Amino acid sequence: MTTLADYRDERLKKLEEIKRRGIDPYPAKSYRDTKIKNILDNFDTLKEQTVTIAGRITAIRSFGKLAFIKVRDYTGEIQIFMRTKTDTPVAENNKDANPLFTIKDLRLLDTGDFIEATGTVDKTQTGEISVFANEVRLLTKTLRPLPGRDGFSNKESRYRRHYVDMNVNPEVRERMVRRSKFWQATRDFMNSHGFIEINTPILEHTTGGADANPFVTHMDALDEDFYLRISHELPLKRLLGAGFEKVYDIGPRFRNEGVDDEHLPEHVAFESYAAYENYEDGMELYEEMIKYVAKETWGTLEFHVGDFDINLDQKWPRIKYADLLKEKYDIDIFNPDREKMIKILLENTDEPRAKYEALSDSRLLDNIWKLIRKTSAGPYWLIEEPLSLSPLAKTVPENPLVTQRFHPIIAGTEMGNGYSELNDPLDQLARFKEQQAMRDAGDNEAQMLDMDFVEMLEYGMPPACGWGNSERNFWLLEGVSGREGVPFPLIKREKPLTDTENQPTNTKSQSIGTKNQPDNTNGATS
Repeated sequence: MTTLADYRDERLKKLEEIKRRGIDPYPAKSYRDTKIKNILDNFDTLKEQTVTIAGRITAIRSFGKLAFIKVRDYTGEIQIFMRTKTDTPVAENNKDANPLFTIKDLRLLDTGDFIEATGTVDKTQTGEISVFANEVRLLTKTLRPLPGRDGFSNKESRYRRHYVDMNVNPEVRERMVRRSKFWQATRDFMNSHGFIEINTPILEHTTGGADANPFVTHMDALDEDFYLRISHELPLKRLLGAGFEKVYDIGPRFRNEGVDDEHLPEHVAFESYAAYENYEDGMELYEEMIKYVAKETWGTLEFHVGDFDINLDQKWPRIKYADLLKEKYDIDIFNPDREKMIKILLENTDEPRAKYEALSDSRLLDNIWKLIRKTSAGPYWLIEEPLSLSPLAKTVPENPLVTQRFHPIIAGTEMGNGYSELNDPLDQLARFKEQQAMRDAGDNEAQMLDMDFVEMLEYGMPPACGWGNSERNFWLLEGVSGREGVPFPLIKREKPLTDTENQPTNTKSQSIGTKNQPDNTNGATS
């Protein structure tokens, strides 16, 4: 069985020979002046013109006096047609650069290496658009072969080396492009509605704004422990107290919890706050925003997610939390039957009774709501959540037991969270104390007492609507898990990558380069 160490040793020998020839295998300068897509899209204009391209070798075939090298850059893939004649151009600006590789030197190159070629644009006899060049210049010598398109043998290997996965599967890389568009569309929408993006601290003395277990770190300079933020909320609301009226932040947040399809301990999130607006204003604005971002990212408002067919292009209904639990499970959220709630959860989950007996009534209600949520196609707005689950939201004047809170429910998940912000300092202090008591009793997700925030409220914060959503929205509509939806998901550490002993590699169509035949992953065509 050929191991990665075998392939690596062969390439190290080639690297030594390249250096003996006085060639720098890792030069700093590239003279590329044309991207591959530009050639493919504008062949008629560029035909017989001299261009310099650069990219990664995906395949090499050599036939004596002829050779074909497939090269890919970010924009596309093209063929370099090589022959032993010397009547094709060499870049003028390459005079003092590295010596060039001719056909007889190709045995020193491998698939995966980065090269540069200067030549004329034309088509081969079979009609393939190509760059006709006699020589190529090495830009990067690689020591490890890329796997085939089927990639690694398991998901963990893919996640650990996602940069390799993105190389051999461009559609995975394009997912990251859509992820970027998702956040750019969010910024564009908010900026166009008068919001200002302001980055807020990640390290906090007291963390809050969500029900989550935080990470803890230590700052040597101050000799104090700090929390990594679980939310952007409280610093952004301090900005409202500072006189800003519309603010938002997009950046990472950290929740020391489990990993599943919808949750990652580190992920990118977005929060925004608008003074002089309430939750009804928020539902109008953020329904428009979600539709805008979806259209800009995927070009559609219709999605198939799991078992759900979703059409965002409609006016979303608003459904009260109390009405939903009453309808689905005959639960009165204002006078809940604790034993009845535990029984419902036991009948619908595989969790032990002891887990639910340890939960407060509000947590039991939340778990029952999640049973309903996971079967909800949506889109609809869930409104008026109980006060016990919304310590930072204003209450509804007609019913102070519920809050002016709203969630968009789409494809079995909550795609955001918003509410009319609480700005009564005495009310906020009382709720913080209640949350702190829950935390002291063992609820690690209950919020902390934040006296600095209460002090800000005593100086005064205008009425406002707040909103937040995470990149889980992207994962959901993209139809992937959280770890598939980020470039570098965190997984358990493995032994150092420099240890290549006995590591197999997926090289179905690769062979170690010989004197007459370089490494190949795919056969290039003429």
